[in-house]
Order: sequence, then structure tokens, then C-alpha cells
Amino acid sequence: MAFNYDKYLRVDKMPTLWCWGCGDGVILKSIIRAIDKMGWNMDDVCVVSGIGCSGRMSSYIDCNTVHTTHGRAVAYATGIKLANPEKHVIVVTGDGDGLAIGGNHTIHGCRRNIGLNHILVNNFIYGLTNSQTSPTTPKGFWTVTAQYGNVDPNFDAAKLAIGAGATFVGRQSVLNPNALEKLFVEGFSHDGYSFFDIFSNCHINLGRKNKMGEATKMLDWIDKRTISKVKFDAMSEEERKGLFPLGVLHKDDSHIEYTKAYQKVIEAAQNKTAINFEEIK
Repeated sequence: MAFNYDKYLRVDKMPTLWCWGCGDGVILKSIIRAIDKMGWNMDDVCVVSGIGCSGRMSSYIDCNTVHTTHGRAVAYATGIKLANPEKHVIVVTGDGDGLAIGGNHTIHGCRRNIGLNHILVNNFIYGLTNSQTSPTTPKGFWTVTAQYGNVDPNFDAAKLAIGAGATFVGRQSVLNPNALEKLFVEGFSHDGYSFFDIFSNCHINLGRKNKMGEATKMLDWIDKRTISKVKFDAMSEEERKGLFPLGVLHKDDSHIEYTKAYQKVIEAAQNKTAINFEEIK
């Protein structure tokens, strides 16, 4: 029996405004299937997105949604989660939205370990605003702001999230929707900040300017840059160069989720008692 996506979509907004072959559609469907697997009531789900191609994600899912300003999705989502700790909050950003103008909010969301599910659609370019260099654009790639090739070092978004304190970090690509769905389910089940670095294709604004103008060519490029974590871990440092591991990269259940820690502050203030910081690790 075919999966009923219409149950979770604002069908009046279909078809989407994404370019043909865009990986955002694969991510959208994987999110929906993961929500279905979790058994969440859509009245208890809030999807928050920023500006960019990925920002449209909140427009298409039929639940509580907030389409925010550029780079501020994590900040809005933090407020929503603090006000409604029992709700399931999903944040969708792009690599520019989440790591450049919004990078500060991302690292502090990770640091606080607040219970957000942050999906970073990493297509290595500012897609919607026509091809500026992003924090993940590979060296040597042509962009409108690097017309002789990008010389900037780039972020490994997953390593950044781990370093900032996220307690669940995973990476997957749009090439394997089943693995993507599985990763979302595992992250959605985690009590803390879950960060997903999802490699996606932008063959229109990145690919066609770098000899990958067809979706299949750019997907092949992503495939050549990624490898399972099991295989990656067995490689030497030299063999790992230029490769990115896929799967659950980091998971730590030993730290208290932020809204639970904040509840202890509220209780201490109400009862005029000291906070037991041994309970807040």
C-alpha cells in the first residue's frame, strides 16, 4: 500500500516551487515518513524554517509552522520549545542560513542541548539568492562571489555541531531516502539537540557552473564524497581525505535536555530554594 503523503501535506500548495530534481523534495518526504514512524500528532509538531530554498519546507507540511527571518530559525525555535517543552520542534535551515548569518544561533542551540531537531540542508551554496559562496562551498568551486574559484576554507558542519555540544549528530545524503528516514527517526527519538547534516544537490546554481548541470551528475559527485561511518572508521587518515562519513556520528545521552534543566530553575524560584546542580549535567 502506497504511503499517503497527502495526509501530512498542504496539498493546496502543491506542486512545490523547488527546481526539478532538487533534493529538498527527498528530504521533505523523509521528514514526513519519520514523523509518521514516530506516531506524532501533527497538532504537537512545529516546523520552523528560515530563508532560502530550504525555508519553504515549513510551507508544505500541514502542522504548526513558522517561516522566520534569515538565520534566525534556531532562535525562534528555541523560544517555541521553551514555551512548549512537550511539543516536537523541527528546525530546517540551509548551509548559508544555518552556518553563516545563523551560525551563532546554531552553536548556542547545540551548546544548550535544547530539544530541537535541526535539519541542515547542505547543498554547498546560497541557492535561492543566486549562487554566492556559503560556509560549505568546496575550495576551487566557481560562485558569483568567487569567480576565480573559492579560496575559503569550509566548515564540516557535523564536526562543528559536535564541538559546540550537540548530543546527537548525524549525516546522510539525499541519495538514500530510507537511510535518511532512519536517521531522522533515531534523532527525533533523542532527548536533546539533534543535528542532521544532509548533503543535497543544487545542480541549478552550483552544479551547472561547475560542470554538474544535471541532477544525476551532482548526485554522483556527492556519492563520491561520502562513505559509511563503518568504512570511514577503518580507513587511515590519508585515505579519509576528501571523504565525509554517513550515519550517526555522535550520540551522548548523559546530559540533561535544556527545557528540563530550565524547569528546575523555575521550581527553585517558585519554592525559593537552591538549585541542585548535580542534577543538571
